[in-house]
Amino acid sequence: MIREIVKIDEDLCNGCGDCIPNCHEGALQIIDGKARLISELMCDGLGACLGHCPQGALEIEKREADEYDETIVIQQMVPKGANTVVAHLKHLKDHNEIGFLKEAVSYLKAHEDEIELDVPAIISAVHNSKPEAKNESAGCGGGCPGSAPVSFEKPAFVMAPQSAPTAPAGESQLQQWPVQMHLINPSAGYFHGSDLLIAADCAAFAHGDFHNTFIKGKKLVIACPKLDQGKEIYVEKMIRLIDESKVNTITVAIMEVPCCGGLSQLVQMATSRARRKVPVKEIIIGIRGDILSEEWV
Repeated sequence: MIREIVKIDEDLCNGCGDCIPNCHEGALQIIDGKARLISELMCDGLGACLGHCPQGALEIEKREADEYDETIVIQQMVPKGANTVVAHLKHLKDHNEIGFLKEAVSYLKAHEDEIELDVPAIISAVHNSKPEAKNESAGCGGGCPGSAPVSFEKPAFVMAPQSAPTAPAGESQLQQWPVQMHLINPSAGYFHGSDLLIAADCAAFAHGDFHNTFIKGKKLVIACPKLDQGKEIYVEKMIRLIDESKVNTITVAIMEVPCCGGLSQLVQMATSRARRKVPVKEIIIGIRGDILSEEWV
């Protein structure tokens, strides 16, 4: 799969840090006087950081990239020094990418005699680290808090008698954040092997029990096919969700209004270009909140 990832010319970079607040995924940090891409996983390739580099040290590199491989990434991090490795591991920890964190630590332990780093000290620094405090007065800082990936899945609810609701009234069924298509990272761990709901923005306002009926048990992404810009980016993200995160199923919830059909078309474009095949269900909701149709397409 062709992916777009930021590339840093370390000879040009002077460590000014102007790019950092504009990397909304928090994938860039200034370490040892240079801008470093500490998380290829979190780089969405949109290039919001590029125009803020006065030295012209940043560019978007388009290259063939297989499914994200943490072992390869940590191998690339090691030559950049202990501070970069620690920042990368802390980033995985802060974003709840525990599977990738374990994979990276396993690599470091297995190759401790070959790499010129104090592996126990690195592991201790990451283990004892606390989540970075967000500086609200500084805007997005090193990554906008509003777009930082967070997983908050709830334990399965114990089945209640049929006369009782299956969950407390009004309880949110949302399992992750963010949900807006432009902000999600398709490689975030919580998407892996999940059942995915792609919903039109208006759908949740029209259907009275949207959470329990549609979101429950699924990861959510929302978009507006009429008003959103950059919809080709949406297609690329959906392809990555299918091919890299290997989502299990896709449910598309749209409104009955004609413009909403564009969301189903975007999903069809993504599924036709993806290497994997994934079942897709389309649900159409009426403007009064009733379900007009529900079928696999």
